[in-house]
Amino acid sequence: MTSSVPTFKLHPPAQPPHLLTRPRLLRRLDAATEPVMVVSAPAGAGKTVLLTEWSQGLAARGGCAWVSLDTFDNAPGRLWAGILWALHHARPELPARLDSDEWTLGTRPEEVLPGLLTGLGGEGPLTLILDGLECITDNDAVRSLADFLTRVPQGLRVVVSTRHLPGRPLPALRARGLVAELDQHDLAFTPEEAQAVLTDLLGSAPTADASDALYEATEGWAAGLCIMGRTLARSANEADAAGNLARGRQAVTEYLATEVLCRLTTEQREFLLRTTVLDELSAGPCQALAGDRAGVLLRELARTVQLLVPVAAGPPAYRRHPALSALLSDVLTSERPDTVVSLHQAAARWYSRQGKTTAAVRHWVLGGDESAAVAAVLDGWERAISAGRHVEVSHWLDLLPPRAVAADARLCVVAAMAALASGAPETARRWLDVAQLRQSGPETVGEASTVSDAAAVAQAVACCLQGDVLTADHLAESAVAGTMPLTFWRALACTTRGTALLWSCRYEEAQALLGEAARDAHAAGHTLALVRALGLWAVCALLAGRHEPARILSDEALDTAATAGLGGHFVAVPAYIGRAGLLLEYREVDEAERVLAGAEAALAELPRTGSEPHLRALCHFTRSRLESARHDTNAAREAREAAERAVARCESPGLLTDLLRRAGKDTGVRPSAPVRQDLSPGERRVLRALCGPLTLREIAAELYVSHNTVKTQVRAIFRKLDAHDRSGAVARARECGVL
Repeated sequence: MTSSVPTFKLHPPAQPPHLLTRPRLLRRLDAATEPVMVVSAPAGAGKTVLLTEWSQGLAARGGCAWVSLDTFDNAPGRLWAGILWALHHARPELPARLDSDEWTLGTRPEEVLPGLLTGLGGEGPLTLILDGLECITDNDAVRSLADFLTRVPQGLRVVVSTRHLPGRPLPALRARGLVAELDQHDLAFTPEEAQAVLTDLLGSAPTADASDALYEATEGWAAGLCIMGRTLARSANEADAAGNLARGRQAVTEYLATEVLCRLTTEQREFLLRTTVLDELSAGPCQALAGDRAGVLLRELARTVQLLVPVAAGPPAYRRHPALSALLSDVLTSERPDTVVSLHQAAARWYSRQGKTTAAVRHWVLGGDESAAVAAVLDGWERAISAGRHVEVSHWLDLLPPRAVAADARLCVVAAMAALASGAPETARRWLDVAQLRQSGPETVGEASTVSDAAAVAQAVACCLQGDVLTADHLAESAVAGTMPLTFWRALACTTRGTALLWSCRYEEAQALLGEAARDAHAAGHTLALVRALGLWAVCALLAGRHEPARILSDEALDTAATAGLGGHFVAVPAYIGRAGLLLEYREVDEAERVLAGAEAALAELPRTGSEPHLRALCHFTRSRLESARHDTNAAREAREAAERAVARCESPGLLTDLLRRAGKDTGVRPSAPVRQDLSPGERRVLRALCGPLTLREIAAELYVSHNTVKTQVRAIFRKLDAHDRSGAVARARECGVL
């Protein structure tokens, strides 16, 4: 059998001088039992180096046939001539079935190869490695190879390496369990492997900073690490570490320019350049910048280039490898510097229409339109903070040009509200001081409120969070009168004044204002304010002895917080404390422990000093009661001392002083006397019937309700009156004036 296949294609290439053996990947290759193995990763990922090392150990286990594919093999005849000759080269004793090197489309490889492999049984298995499969794009060649891979003869294993994610027949092989895969994530060097490579290249271990910088720039990409390592090794005697790193990055971009960018079509190259300004590539923004075919091109490039890393499954979105981003940014800046601004502005318009404020602000700033960036922040901050996304709002402000926030009174108020939502009232007050200096007219901020009115509400909230309830009450009283109903500003003002009245033991007034706050917050869609108002309302009801409303309000507050993802936010603390206090009244200590832990965890996220001293004290007081119920005297004393320290930081402790005084006399849990509102009308009717001789079934007949309904109401009566039988419930009801 005569061959026109060059001999060099039938042998693995020489290994690089600095070779890192990768046992974890060699073990993966050895352990795979599937007839087909696909190794797919971008250029320079180390596919050929890995397979070359692995192939050296295959001779002892049955032999290896190697074919290095290139564009010359992109035709069925040349492709299969190379494959058949490689197999014959590995096993000379195999019979030849072709009379010449001619190959016709009528010849079916799956018919030829079984005959060639008849001698495999006695010689052991054979592995065929096809390196560089991305070069095979001819339809007939691809089809014939796909047909063969789905019918690999017994005794043969096929391993293909490719820069492109294969199409046909990979999905079918996956479905049938006939393929094993290694991808770019598998081939990426781990930090430990990268350290070993760099140590070998440099002759000594690099510094931790240099190693981290190289790994961050390459993300374990083999070619990038080796190129940058060699660049650093050549200039190791130079003291300019930053300059050495820059030269290494430049060498990497030159590699990508020749191995990736130059191999793209004009349309693909144009797409990548126009979308360079995007941090994340998805169909929507790519179409806004690169035209209607952007979605098709994105999927195509994600499969072929493989330096686009998936970040989301649906809809598909990708990020570029840092090295590819650097290359495209350099090319765009050098070739089309005048288009960068317009591309950023086009991206900003698209993100603004989608309500994606973070990306919109970033692109407006990079596009040089500061006023549009400010408008985007002012348009979106209220919705974000109301949903508990205050960190996002702070990030938007950080994206604006330096001093832009301090120069605009509206943005100062926004910064103050973000600080308040994060539990930092001192920071908020500093921003409000700047806002007062920057006021220039009747500017509005959030639901048509003027800057001065908004700042007054924010100032009241800040004083309340710091424990200065007298000042907060004074400021909030004016703010309530100056704000419009059904707005979140009024909700905040009412919540603040209601809180001040609560700590002053003016329960009825506090409940009225907190009810208004909950109504306004609900109408305004301000979840953050709603959760806090409901929670404080629940605490107020509990302290007033109204247990059933306290249960309903705390449940509603906690359900709302959980639905909005605010269970760990400090606004949920009052609801946790109210619910835990109520559970202690009913002696459900274990459940109270679970709920109170939620309050303690949320408070732990706040600054240790300066935020919510009243709630901290109430939380410690509740912990003291809980530990007393467990008869843990030491823990109860520690919690009470913590409560005393928190009370000392309150400028107007109010009811907290009374709670601590009562706790000092008796730290046991003593149920408060129930009031008429605790029992529903139906429960009161059943309670009156319990005074007589009727059985529960007879009571049900008298009241025209089911027996189960009466049993449920009796259990509720016993629980609310802290009784264990009929006579005890009746006696307790008469003692408390319920009967």
